[in-house]
Amino acid sequence: MKKIFIITSFLSLIITLPATAQLGQVWTDFQSYSADLQNHLRNNLNELKPLQIQSQSAITSNTGELNIPNPLGAGETLSNDINVNLLSSNYETNPLMNSIIFGNEMKRLIFRSSAAGTLGNNGQLRTKIKLQNVETQLKSIDAFAEEADNINQDFVNDIQTEINRLASISQPIGTLLSVLNQSNLLTQQIKIQRDQSKIIAETLAQTIHENQLLQYSNLNLANIGEQIEDTNRARRVDNSTEAARLLRTTSQTDLFGRKP
Repeated sequence: MKKIFIITSFLSLIITLPATAQLGQVWTDFQSYSADLQNHLRNNLNELKPLQIQSQSAITSNTGELNIPNPLGAGETLSNDINVNLLSSNYETNPLMNSIIFGNEMKRLIFRSSAAGTLGNNGQLRTKIKLQNVETQLKSIDAFAEEADNINQDFVNDIQTEINRLASISQPIGTLLSVLNQSNLLTQQIKIQRDQSKIIAETLAQTIHENQLLQYSNLNLANIGEQIEDTNRARRVDNSTEAARLLRTTSQTDLFGRKP
C-alpha cells in the first residue's frame, strides 16, 4: 500500500507541474513587457516632433490599468488636440491634415513599441527563460514518470508473487488483483499526463512563435502606412511647389503683359 501511495503522489505532482510551468509569474512578465513598451515610447517621441508634449499627454491619458496605451484612444486624443488648437508641423500647416498624419503616426509608434516589448532584448530574455523553464519541467515529469513506472513494475512483481503463494485462497487473490489493476491504471494515467504536458508545452512554444510573427506583421503594416504617408506628403509638397511656380509665372505674365 505504501507503493500505491507513492505512485499516487507522483500522479498528483505531475498533474500540478504543467499548470505551474504555464502560469508562473505571468503578472510579473506582463509588467516587464509593459515597462519596455513605455520606455520605447518615451525614447522615440521625437518621431512626433514638434508635438512631443501633446503626444506624451495623449499617451498618458489613454494608458490603462495594464500600463499599456490604447492606440486608438491616443491617436484620437492627439488628433482632437491638433484640431482644437490648430497645431501645425514643419511639413504641414493644415491642422486637419496634421490631425490625420500625427494620429496615424501615434498608432504606428505604439505598435512599434509593442513589438519592441516582445522582440527586444528584454522580451527575448523573458521568452527564453519561459521556454527553458517549461523544458526543465518536462524533463522532471519524464523522470517522475519513469520512476513511477519502475515502482509500479516492482509492485506488480510483488503482487504476482503473492498471488502465486496464495493461489488456494480466493478472497485475498481477488483483493490483490484489484490492487494490481489500480496500480496499472495509475501508471497509465501518469503516462497520459506526461504526454499531455508535452502537448501543452508544444502549444505554448507555437503560440509564442505565432505572436512573434504577428508582431512582425504589425511592423510591416506600420512601415507600409508610413511609406504611403511619406509619398502623399511629398506629393502635396510637389503640388504646392508647382502651384506656387504657376502663380509666379501667371503674376509675371500679367505684370509684363499689361500696357502702360
